[in-house]
Amino acid sequence: MKSLRKTVKYRELGVLISLVTTLISFSFLSDKFLTTTNLASIMMLSSELGIVTVGMSFLIISGEFDLSVGSTFALSALLLGRSMEANLHPILGISVALMVAALIGFCNGIITLKTGISSFITTLGTMFAVRGAVLAITYGYPARYEGPSLMLDVLGGKCLGNFRVSIIWFIIIALIFAIILGYTRYGNHVCATGGNKEVARAVGINTFKVKLQNFTILGFLSGLAGCITFGRFRFADALLGSDLELEAIASSVIGGCYLFGGYGSILGASLGAFLVGSIRSGLVLAGAPPLWYRAFVGCILVIASVINTYTMKKVVR
Repeated sequence: MKSLRKTVKYRELGVLISLVTTLISFSFLSDKFLTTTNLASIMMLSSELGIVTVGMSFLIISGEFDLSVGSTFALSALLLGRSMEANLHPILGISVALMVAALIGFCNGIITLKTGISSFITTLGTMFAVRGAVLAITYGYPARYEGPSLMLDVLGGKCLGNFRVSIIWFIIIALIFAIILGYTRYGNHVCATGGNKEVARAVGINTFKVKLQNFTILGFLSGLAGCITFGRFRFADALLGSDLELEAIASSVIGGCYLFGGYGSILGASLGAFLVGSIRSGLVLAGAPPLWYRAFVGCILVIASVINTYTMKKVVR
């Protein structure tokens, strides 16, 4: 029992070992994998995914999850792109994109918590609705901006060789939320809400407010990640962010977040995002068909969920 409790406490060790094993394995399969250029690419992909994963982890720990993050991600990038095409001030475009993204998260929370329906159903509907709206608004035409922009450079430009500013954004966000989860009253409230909602209410925690805030935070972070991606590509289409929800949930669970709420780690989830990014890059360099990436991530998600559930049941006993 004591060893199991230590395993839960240091769950990050498991994903760290998996990450190191993955890096070593792909380095043997491709001599280009551990090059500076590819590592910069992995960190860039992992950072954009990691920003969403941080918000997803908070929501999962509080006992809910969101399938609409990919659609919100795409909508935010397109809103920023359209505003840049219309020569609006970049700060205005980013502000609108982030407010719309946060509003989507807020609406997901209100519908889920007020009606009592599953967040799976609510956010599945939102995923289709937002993606459909994006397709209808754009008529399938992408948004692009080719001129100079300091704001876009701050969001997704290069900062050191091939490394991009998105890495800095991710580190800052991950550190902030790791501190909130581990060292603040709100972090305790998030864990308590996901662990046992009725007990949390009995001790005076406003579980409705906690979950609603986490839905909104995730929407905001999904929008920020979308804006950062547009800053990198200067291009966005209606299919941007497809499968992002699978990757974010997988990264969170791989990193030790208990899918039924109550426990999780921002550090573990961040390492999980880096692991998923490494797998995506490694499979491409190893010459595997692109569709194998989805299969690989799906298998890892199932395995991680089984391990997390088994471990938590043993600890509870």
